[in-house]
Amino acid sequence: QGKPGEAVKIAEELFTRDGVAMISGSLFSHIGLALTSYAGEKKRLYLAAEPLADALVWAKGNRYTFRLRPSTYMQAAMLAEEAAGNKSIKRWATIAPNYAYGKDAVAAFKKVLTALRPDVTFVTEQWPGLFKIDAGAEVQAIEAAKPDAIYNVTFGGDLAKFVREGSLRGLFDKRLVLGLLTGEPEYLDPLKGDAPAGWIVTGYPWYGIDKPDHAAFVAAYDAKYKDYPRIGSLVGYNTMMSVAAAIKKAGSTDTEKLVDAFEGLNVKTPIGKVHYRKIDHQSTMGAYVGKIAVKNGSGIMIDWAYKDGAKYLPSDAEVMKLRPAAK
Repeated sequence: QGKPGEAVKIAEELFTRDGVAMISGSLFSHIGLALTSYAGEKKRLYLAAEPLADALVWAKGNRYTFRLRPSTYMQAAMLAEEAAGNKSIKRWATIAPNYAYGKDAVAAFKKVLTALRPDVTFVTEQWPGLFKIDAGAEVQAIEAAKPDAIYNVTFGGDLAKFVREGSLRGLFDKRLVLGLLTGEPEYLDPLKGDAPAGWIVTGYPWYGIDKPDHAAFVAAYDAKYKDYPRIGSLVGYNTMMSVAAAIKKAGSTDTEKLVDAFEGLNVKTPIGKVHYRKIDHQSTMGAYVGKIAVKNGSGIMIDWAYKDGAKYLPSDAEVMKLRPAAK
């Protein structure tokens, strides 16, 4: 329901009524943060699969919470690295949903980009309510600021509306646009032929990954579901493989033994080895960065590369400052 209190209530029921050893999953960052707080207070293990807010493993991190997906900071840093190479682009606009994930995504991008390019400025920031975007007004406000480039963090229905209005009004013409998560099939596929060609995005080009383990994953997924995997499919699979590896390493489902097993855990996945760092409980799962193109009436990612998450994480010294629990 997107309600933190409801999530905590359900988590408590799972532990006390059903006797589960740990919980995993959740999607929105504010839900993930609520479950993180619950796990720390109750000393119960929580593996966050999808939530991306940086605070989950840093400011609000604790012994009992781990995260699989590359965080907001990690993916924003990947895009900032791409943006920094274009020396002529100095004026930036941002648009992001007004909640934990969106705020973290903008803050991380600004931090990394300004470190790489001290000469850039941010001329406007737009903060639509989650799934309540007034796309026409947002497009008008960004155009009025005359940015050289745009950093987009909207997703789902908000993304579709923003792309449609922006395309109609020429907002993206001759401008560099970066899209966090925009290349993920969940958000790119519904756009079909209206996919914003030329955007540089993070995503999941499942159709082009030439690795035997990934090919086997796609084939098995198709055989079972008669469909292709989305990023959520891969994240779900990697989550279950992580749980299995932790149980095997711990030789137990005891909470404290599982926590010890997760710290420094290595997991084989369809896209390569993933490592759960002991210092902040963040995994090194990476992301794909590439450009959107339209082919046969559908949006796809081209010119993409896999970015190892380990290369986009702060140093241990920085983590010690960010994460009180690490001290």
